[in-house]
Amino acid sequence: MRVTGSKKTRVIAGIAVIAAFLCVFIISSQRHSLADGKGSDYESIELFTDVMSIIKKSYVEEVDTKKLIYGAINGMLSSLDPHSSFMPPDTYKEMKIDTKGAFGGLGIEISIKDGVLTVISPIEDTPAFKAGVKSGDMILKIDEKFTKDLNINDAVKRMRGEKGSKVVLTIMREGFDKPKEFPLIRDIIQVRSVRFHLMADGYGYVRIAQFQEKTDEDLTKALKTMREEYKNELKGLILDMRNDPGGLLDQAVRVADHFTPEGQMIVYTEGREKDSKMQFTAKRGGKEANYPIVVLINSGSASASEIVAGALQDHKRAIILGTQSFGKGSVQTIIPLSDDSGLRLTTARYFTPKGRSIQAKGITPDIVVEAVELPKTTAKKDAMHLREKDLENHFESEDKSAAGDAKKDDKKSEKKDEKGEKLPTRLEDSLKVDYQVLRAFDLLKGWELIKSMNSVK
Repeated sequence: MRVTGSKKTRVIAGIAVIAAFLCVFIISSQRHSLADGKGSDYESIELFTDVMSIIKKSYVEEVDTKKLIYGAINGMLSSLDPHSSFMPPDTYKEMKIDTKGAFGGLGIEISIKDGVLTVISPIEDTPAFKAGVKSGDMILKIDEKFTKDLNINDAVKRMRGEKGSKVVLTIMREGFDKPKEFPLIRDIIQVRSVRFHLMADGYGYVRIAQFQEKTDEDLTKALKTMREEYKNELKGLILDMRNDPGGLLDQAVRVADHFTPEGQMIVYTEGREKDSKMQFTAKRGGKEANYPIVVLINSGSASASEIVAGALQDHKRAIILGTQSFGKGSVQTIIPLSDDSGLRLTTARYFTPKGRSIQAKGITPDIVVEAVELPKTTAKKDAMHLREKDLENHFESEDKSAAGDAKKDDKKSEKKDEKGEKLPTRLEDSLKVDYQVLRAFDLLKGWELIKSMNSVK
């Protein structure tokens, strides 16, 4: 391709502007970098402008300068860690929508692990969750596109789309003989941050699916509603943060604040910049009664959920039950740029009150309890306990009351899976077949029982 003199002039001028901008940026932010003699910032900039000039002059097709700059910035950030990235204007706009809890797509939180696009956790009640996508799944292809060379933003963009459109994820999972295709139909993902249920005898259950702008507000309402329903202070609480990929740091701090004594450390961060060194302590007021708490975590619990679990564990305010958490102990700062694009940059590591860094380690539960699939049907649900109905030649009930008729009517409306087993249709139903929740509930009741026994003189 032949380049005219005027075009050459414009190209050189454009490169000069870019070079000047990058020089100012690097000189101001990294004055002491590369002091070991491996090279200078000026040499690095010169190399960059040389490559830009060659591409603009010799590439087989004319290339848009902004596209090249975006690509260079993206490559620069992706070389740092899996969580730092550049967001073009459309991606940055979507990110801001995500924190409000509504977006179009599949409902998967993803990361790059050992160079492979990996599921941190599926979000509850989303197409991915319903299709059986699990934490730790390795996404090898999105439709026909291999993910090996995709960064996080590109992968997210390919999975997003209009409601009703189809996308196929090719997934490899531990235990699979070969990769398996998961056809999914995109939907409007409306993430419900907090769900709750008052269990028997005044014990509360709160599920936090993701830390969003109104998580603390929703938690406050949930706790108040359960107290009013029970007409007393709760006897204990199960705080379920399994498969919670995290979210907003300030919301994690506020959630932990409900259960942490005034003035106690919740989390602190350390980074190179002065603004990256922060401490968050529990504030005055708004505290819950000092009832026992069991926190549920698993390998899908990351970031903000690990902050809460770590704080409550360090202060011995809760027993942590479940399996090892994900181990994302870094803080990403969102920096808006002049053209409505954005920078997601890892600026600090966070530490639990006792100084534990959970980066690549995770939170270790006090009591390790693996997830166990319990039978979903009412008949099978009590399989571990012998009942009169299990004995041969037992007498059948002759109950012909309205209650008995209602029970029959309920069976007609039950939803069943492909094996003919009842599917949990409400939170209350799903908790009855959740082994880890049942273990947590037993622990809370045992706690109360031991306390009452110690009070007897």
